[in-house]
Amino acid sequence: MRRQLRFRRAPTLPHGYRYSLDDQDDLNQDYLADEEEEGEEEARVIGIPHLEEEEKEEEQKEDEEGQDQPSGYTWWQKLQLISEYLWDPEQRMSLARTGLILVIYFFFYASLAAVITVCMYTLFLTINPYLPTFTERVKPPGVMIRPFAQSLNFNFNVSEPDTWQHYVISLNGFLQGYNDSLQEEMNVDCPPGQYFIQDGDEDEDKKACQFKRSFLKNCSGLEDPTFGYSTGQPCILLKMNRIVGFRPELGDPVKVSCKVQRGDENDIRSINYYPESASFDLRYYPYYGKLTHVNYTSPLVAMHFTDVVKNQVVPVQCQLKGKGIINDVINDRFVGRVIFTLNIET
Repeated sequence: MRRQLRFRRAPTLPHGYRYSLDDQDDLNQDYLADEEEEGEEEARVIGIPHLEEEEKEEEQKEDEEGQDQPSGYTWWQKLQLISEYLWDPEQRMSLARTGLILVIYFFFYASLAAVITVCMYTLFLTINPYLPTFTERVKPPGVMIRPFAQSLNFNFNVSEPDTWQHYVISLNGFLQGYNDSLQEEMNVDCPPGQYFIQDGDEDEDKKACQFKRSFLKNCSGLEDPTFGYSTGQPCILLKMNRIVGFRPELGDPVKVSCKVQRGDENDIRSINYYPESASFDLRYYPYYGKLTHVNYTSPLVAMHFTDVVKNQVVPVQCQLKGKGIINDVINDRFVGRVIFTLNIET
């Protein structure tokens, strides 16, 4: 770039003004200062294109290096990033936090855990492991039946063993704990018709009365291994749920009664119960809980449906009968009763 010369006019002086040496020196200094400013301006103008070219060359080199390197991080680079995140020695930070923040977090969560631990410990001190705190809120006993049936629908064909064999297997497995030899070994023979009350500390182990499998007779699986399913006379076992401290009121045992729920009552013409009293004997009460009454075996009542109409669905309802027993709750089909269906095909 060529230097552009600028012409300066001589300063206009008043008429009759004469130059002196000092005035001439001032003019020379002003001229030299203007010359320096023009030189610096030309240097800047000339240097700008060179800087732009250098920046473009650096950008091209960076693009070429980026294309040569593979995309993403290698495994050791990722490991290095993780280690730097866990502890950054330059900034002396861990997990992108300073040491003070980590200390605050530690004491905060430690205090929170300590408060929760103290609360839980205090709560457990108020709970008796051997007796429920609010026994008066326990509902009347519910019931369950065996064998297990999908949706409580017993559907099988007498001439097709595959349709009822799983019922037999379920009953055999359920009655293993009621085998006579096992009951004689673990439990004691109690006199019937009276409560088996055991004194002593609440943490002492309690004895349990025997309920042998042979008490169920034709529904024990000992005389008939198929529990009557091979002849279209199925056995169904009913058990009352355990309630700590429960005793049948007035000393009368709770009984079981089954009938057709809706429809023709003659659809079920005959039912045999085992034990013959169709009741839960008083000697199996009260129940002291699983911690101390370890070998307790719940009593059973077996219903042997010996004469039921075939080739149609028969709804059956079995209820508990006794003082203080509730068996008519509409929205709960297992409180004091159970409802199931029988469909025996031939």
